[in-house]
Amino acid sequence: MHPYRTHTCNELRAANAGETVRVAGWVFRKRDHGGILFIDLRDHYGLTQVVVHPSRPFFDEVSRIKLESVLIFTGVVTLREPSTINPNLPTGEIEVVADECFIESAAETTPLYIPDETDPAEEQRLTYRYLDLRRERVHKNIVLRSKLISFLRKAMEAHGFTEYQTPILTCSSPEGARDYLVPSRVHHGKFYALPQAPQLFKQLLMVAGFDRYFQIAPCFRDEDSRADRSPGEFYQLDIEMSFATQDDVFAVIEDVLSKAFAEFAPKGWVIDQAPWRRIPYREAMLTYGSDKPDLRNPLKIIDVTEIFRNSGFGAFAKAIASGCIVRALPVPGIKNKPRSFFDRLEPWAKEALGAKGLAYLVWDADRIKGPIQKFLTAEELNALAQAGDLKDGDAIFFCCDKPDKAPTMMGALRRKMGEDLGLIEKNAYRFCWITDFPFFETDPETGAVCFSHNPFSMPQGGMDALLNKNPLDILAYQYDVVCNGIELSSGAVRNHRPEIMYKAFEIAGYGPEVVEEKFSCLLNAFRFGAPPHAGVAPGVDRMVMLLAGEENIREVIAFPMNQRAEDLMMHAPSEVTEKQLRELHISVRPHGGQPKPANA
Repeated sequence: MHPYRTHTCNELRAANAGETVRVAGWVFRKRDHGGILFIDLRDHYGLTQVVVHPSRPFFDEVSRIKLESVLIFTGVVTLREPSTINPNLPTGEIEVVADECFIESAAETTPLYIPDETDPAEEQRLTYRYLDLRRERVHKNIVLRSKLISFLRKAMEAHGFTEYQTPILTCSSPEGARDYLVPSRVHHGKFYALPQAPQLFKQLLMVAGFDRYFQIAPCFRDEDSRADRSPGEFYQLDIEMSFATQDDVFAVIEDVLSKAFAEFAPKGWVIDQAPWRRIPYREAMLTYGSDKPDLRNPLKIIDVTEIFRNSGFGAFAKAIASGCIVRALPVPGIKNKPRSFFDRLEPWAKEALGAKGLAYLVWDADRIKGPIQKFLTAEELNALAQAGDLKDGDAIFFCCDKPDKAPTMMGALRRKMGEDLGLIEKNAYRFCWITDFPFFETDPETGAVCFSHNPFSMPQGGMDALLNKNPLDILAYQYDVVCNGIELSSGAVRNHRPEIMYKAFEIAGYGPEVVEEKFSCLLNAFRFGAPPHAGVAPGVDRMVMLLAGEENIREVIAFPMNQRAEDLMMHAPSEVTEKQLRELHISVRPHGGQPKPANA
């Protein structure tokens, strides 16, 4: 017999009755029923109930053992009495009657009560993360993550992709988020950086002729934490394709992600199949007030600027004359909401959105009610009703502000209304592509033309567009994957032609010497024959978060940092020794003080 176990704690069934077996695991629960001890023994796979009779010589010792101790039991599999069968447990028809017991590891009282699925304080959970990971929900999340990654690898290989590894120590990037810097011991005063993404390396692999690359890639960014972003590091399904169009990338991603979500989604959930809806950026901002729209929400925003331009509502008319726009959100069937529902929205809009106010109208039978109704003519009210397809019981909300603010304000109201009114579709994953991002935009402080997003994307229309179009009208071959309001991925068709790159940077105010200094490696590679190529990089952490139904990304990462980018379990970041600093020729400047010499 194996020294530790013959079966896992999720393996024994009624067919094993009468067999002598050995099981091992952690004491999950312990109950004393009339002098007989019942122990739920837990391992990675599940639970088995072990029965210890008082006649056994180890009964007293096991009675005193604390939860989460590791025990090994040898005994006979016995069918449970019909009244004690647990139909919710795969092993619920049997129990193991213990003949022998070995205490492999006696536990002290744990700071977390593992059977309780109520989340303790985050600081406690992360300090004792190895205990937190024993809890069923978190444990399942990490297993789901592993299975998803395995599935993604196989799916990419089925599409003819090969996995390659790219460097972890690289150069600091002049663009994007803050780098994590790593000092060089050999090269005094110089630093490596951890990669924010394998972007340049995967493009160079295309130049090197590898055609179809993928990697489950670690990425490192020194940025603040939020619910869908972990500080420090994250993982993405990094993809690049040679001789590929935007449509080629879409076809691969739609197939791989649709199948992945179908494989791991909760039972009964609806998953959008290919082709996914494609929404141009400007349409997304107009209709949903966001470039990450949640398509489970049926509400849509409309533009009613022209209706108010010459209206009697002076606050809007004057603002429009000064360059503002008016966005409106029709909301069906809420006339029965109390006045307090509407009254609470204006202070919310002022506090949460920085809005000057929030006007509204309600269609109630043959009357139209609302604080701005008296300022509008019958024709204007009728135009609003037609624009918003408003009927009895419907309401419409208005926001008037600058063109760069009004859409996002209305987008936030759309989300709030969808949640507060229970309009969000249940049990569905709704995917879309956001396409046709502007290549350039105007810097709000200087008024100069600058890059809107990714300067290395191919502009739609190529060199001809850069030479002959208004820069603000040029679109890029850039695209995002969005699911349920979560951005899963950004990608683009790359600019592989140096002359187009020089011109694009020239429009943004950078001379060729700047481009050559900052991006010489990529430029030099392109001069030796570069194929057209495109890529994308869906976030693994966010996919698992969606599939697990979690609202915070830390719930699907085995050892996450807290919101302050601290590892409470390993006490990182931490101070290092003076010897280590001297080897690196580094001195540490105390906060607000003078540098401390490395050789002090």
